[in-house]
Amino acid sequence: MPDQRPSHRAKPLASTEYYEYGATTLFACQHDQRFSYYLYVPSGYEEEADKAHPLAVVVHGTDRPAQQYRDSFADLAEENGCVILAPLFPAGIIEPRELDNYKFIKFHDIRFDHILLSMVDEISQRYRIAKERFLLFGFSGGGHFAHRFFYLHPDRLMGVSIGAPGQVTFLDPSRNWWVGTRDFEKHFDTPLWPEPLREVPVQMVVGGEDTETWEINDKDSPNWMEGADAAGKTRLERLSALRDNYERLGISVRYDVVPGAAHEDFEVLGPVKDFFSEVLGRRVTPGQARGDGVL
Repeated sequence: MPDQRPSHRAKPLASTEYYEYGATTLFACQHDQRFSYYLYVPSGYEEEADKAHPLAVVVHGTDRPAQQYRDSFADLAEENGCVILAPLFPAGIIEPRELDNYKFIKFHDIRFDHILLSMVDEISQRYRIAKERFLLFGFSGGGHFAHRFFYLHPDRLMGVSIGAPGQVTFLDPSRNWWVGTRDFEKHFDTPLWPEPLREVPVQMVVGGEDTETWEINDKDSPNWMEGADAAGKTRLERLSALRDNYERLGISVRYDVVPGAAHEDFEVLGPVKDFFSEVLGRRVTPGQARGDGVL
């Protein structure tokens, strides 16, 4: 993919600064340098000295193409004047060849929600961003992360797009984490509050041909739990069931199925960008849906 850094500047930049604008280099997270991130800073940033730019976070799947995720959202950044943050959570942290560390938020002594928030805080010290609420998208493993981060930090989200997670966590107080949320507070030292969830715009997106099951029904996986397949065998079935779970509890969902797409992250980005643009256009949380469900 071609370099998407702006080809001209309002004023000359030092060589170090050059790599901090447009499509940036890869930066180590200062809170924990095992993790890192790419940014895209839109070309109008330098001319808008008084503007706090919105932030969109895009989280990779198991194959971890963080740089390509950043590059794929450059057009959204330019059209909406937002900064893109693409974190990189490497495989093999603590456990060699381990692939799933970030997906379930908590891994050994690492809280991946805290890692992401530390990245947001870090870049807010360098760039003018509206850090209090940001957009969040993740696909596959990133979709795992996105919907579980949503449960923990709805107050930090302007909107969340949940892309084709293989295993889903239902808002269900009758089942334990991670299939349900009965012992949520035990795991995360915070209760699960329903009202803030209802105030966040939510999208779910999946390919219409996303029917492979080999990876998401592996009962020998260390992350497998009884009941993980109760809502269906495929990602399509499970995401549809998660939507129904949300809507019963008064959380409205924009649900996009992309015709002809299998489990292909870059094939579903069109609806995600549309959703982000809609949320950025209104800059308010809708709070349209209400329900009587109990979390």
